[in-house]
Amino acid sequence: MINLSKLKELYRFTKNLNITDVNMLIKASKRKKTKRKEQLIDINSDSSEVFFIQKGLVRAYLITEKGEDITIALYPENSIMMNADRLLFQQSSRYYYEAYEDTTTLSIDYDVAERILLQNQELNNNHKFVYLKFLRSMFTRIESFVLYTPEERYLRYIDQFPNIINRVPDKFIANIIGITPVSLSRIRKRLNK
Repeated sequence: MINLSKLKELYRFTKNLNITDVNMLIKASKRKKTKRKEQLIDINSDSSEVFFIQKGLVRAYLITEKGEDITIALYPENSIMMNADRLLFQQSSRYYYEAYEDTTTLSIDYDVAERILLQNQELNNNHKFVYLKFLRSMFTRIESFVLYTPEERYLRYIDQFPNIINRVPDKFIANIIGITPVSLSRIRKRLNK
């Protein structure tokens, strides 16, 4: 099914780009195929690659000092994923970014992309759009923990990513919305009634 909002967003992102601009970015990017359970970015990595997920699913997670495996994000098809620690805070990654399914990506080094973008005003404007979208998504997630109940967070998450719930364990979704798997099970039971 075609997601109309994603189509509008893609159009907005590319409408002012000419074929030369697009080719510059494509030539600088690499297509990668990553098998399930392979790392795209490892913990303590200084990777500055930016990935566009063409196919598959990537999970960002950490292992706590107690040995708990905590999922912080899931990146399905048509998502942009990056080592936020490196790009925003100039520090090594605190998370693992692992292919949860066989995954195909386009990747480009952030510094290379930035040089290309700075040479072209239209590309640079679109670069700001992607960066702001990334920050907006982070802010929206933080805001949801203050403004919404766990049930509302769950409903909003499955509305935003409807096909994820059948692809991952409940524990991953529970981690992302900040509740236990038992609480998630209760929410689902309530919603099914």
